[in-house]
Amino acid sequence: MSQASKKSAARAGTAGLTLLGRSRQPYPASPGRARLEAFRNTHPGRDYWITFECPEFTALCPVTGQPDFGRLTIRYIPDKLCLESKSLKLYLFSFRSHGAFHEEVVNRVLDDLVRAVKPRRAHVSGIFNPRGGIAISVQAEYP
Repeated sequence: MSQASKKSAARAGTAGLTLLGRSRQPYPASPGRARLEAFRNTHPGRDYWITFECPEFTALCPVTGQPDFGRLTIRYIPDKLCLESKSLKLYLFSFRSHGAFHEEVVNRVLDDLVRAVKPRRAHVSGIFNPRGGIAISVQAEYP
């Protein structure tokens, strides 16, 4: 990165981002190995919602190892930091080889989001496709 690019990134609050702009990025093997990155909120004095729709979420059933499919919606009011979307994409992709119940997934995503950006408020919901004739929805909020 050139000196001018580094100065521009510092002004924009993106200097610490390591995943954005990389054309080739290995997928993390598990959520614990994934890294959620953030950038500076340019409107910290205003409450506004940021929403991520993730319609192709996949995790593994921790008992059978079969894939579970669902839709995650992540909404939050940022404080000083905003979540960078490519890091979120890689983080969510890491669940594809990770065994977790639906309830664990939604609560883990919320906990990791709170840890990464310390939002004023956050809401994560998961609507999981039916398995054995039963669909499951899970919602978690912060605070």
